[in-house]
Amino acid sequence: MTDILTPVLTADWDQPDLFTIDGYRRTGGWQALPKALGMSRDEVIATVKNAGLRGRGGAGFATGVKWSFLPQTDSKPHYLVVNADESEPGACKDIPLMMANPHLLIEGAAIACYAIGAGHAFIYVRGEVLHVIRRLRNAVAEARAAGYLGQNVLGSGFDVEVIIHAGAGAYICGEETALLDSLEGKRGLPRNKPPFPAVAGVYSLPTNVNNVESIATAPSIILNGADWFAGLGTEKSKGFGIFNLSGHVTIPGTYEAPLGITLRELLDLSGGMRGGRQLKFWTAGGSSAGILTDQHLDMPMDFESVAAAGSGLGTRSVMVFDDTTCVVGAVLRWTEFYQHESCGKCTPCREGTFWLVRILDRLEHGQGTEEDVEKLLDICDNITGRAFCALGDSATPPITSAVKYFRDEFIQHHKEGGCPFDPAASTIWSES
Repeated sequence: MTDILTPVLTADWDQPDLFTIDGYRRTGGWQALPKALGMSRDEVIATVKNAGLRGRGGAGFATGVKWSFLPQTDSKPHYLVVNADESEPGACKDIPLMMANPHLLIEGAAIACYAIGAGHAFIYVRGEVLHVIRRLRNAVAEARAAGYLGQNVLGSGFDVEVIIHAGAGAYICGEETALLDSLEGKRGLPRNKPPFPAVAGVYSLPTNVNNVESIATAPSIILNGADWFAGLGTEKSKGFGIFNLSGHVTIPGTYEAPLGITLRELLDLSGGMRGGRQLKFWTAGGSSAGILTDQHLDMPMDFESVAAAGSGLGTRSVMVFDDTTCVVGAVLRWTEFYQHESCGKCTPCREGTFWLVRILDRLEHGQGTEEDVEKLLDICDNITGRAFCALGDSATPPITSAVKYFRDEFIQHHKEGGCPFDPAASTIWSES
């Protein structure tokens, strides 16, 4: 097929020294910041708005609009926080981006800080990925020595510092307000909203929280223009994005393509299903989105189409499962993750995920009943929209969608007194 990939963020990942400032500048890096500094802050924000960039962290909120929320005339310090706490099952785009090209993120952070009138940017990284933290800190030191960070950047009068913060490694800290509490040295727990971070964020001051990929996309928009970016993707989901393709595919990996690409096209690019087996189910946006089936192979992967199908584009963590996989077992593993990572602050999530795991475990081992399936749906209904933050809501779509498409498989476990699937057949070392 025709190669429809659009390598922009990933274009130079094959360069062995891309992570250094010399390697980055050789590929055109650190050219967007001087251009942005030659524009007014309003012009930078308008460019990002007109480009149609939507948040690449899952919510899909317009990035330029979010930048405009921070008041431009107040005397309070402003902050930029980059959410690099990538921990969603199946998600693997932000960490490789930071590892391969840390200067791209730092340049994007500097541009964003200029646009929102911030003097400091915090990049919040999971503490487990020490190699990424070291690489980012080295890149910050290089950028500061070259005059791209610090006082009076490039003689413009603009001051900016980028701080790399190592988090404690809790999934809940991916929620923006819990991240802010963690950044302040507190236990990472979601805050009441309002006030929203744009009004009272880190240190109770105006703050913008953006995903790594959103910020890393800003330099290319500034350099190439809003029309260039808006010309990619679909009418309402513009631009390109990194798709993580994992699971039962011949060539799993990271694929950068326009929004609106289909799973069929991604599978063609990746050599198809492993061993030529049949696609059973997949996720478009990671484990927190509802599962999809082969009937959605030609569905455009953009925010609107995926939402209309009852799922979510999320972080574009495309996990693909073939017909050797037990859907009950897969959903159980995901739910165990959400139970483990629940902060415990609210009852629906804390108690609901506990009972979801108990019931799913019962069903997987053939000890459940048909009534348990309805009980699962009832508990999901009591969690959705009632949890304190999005973690609770994230735990339910995999279950409700699995029951929608594979109810018979849940019942089959009950009738056969156990799982009808060989767990070894779905492993990567299987000959299936």
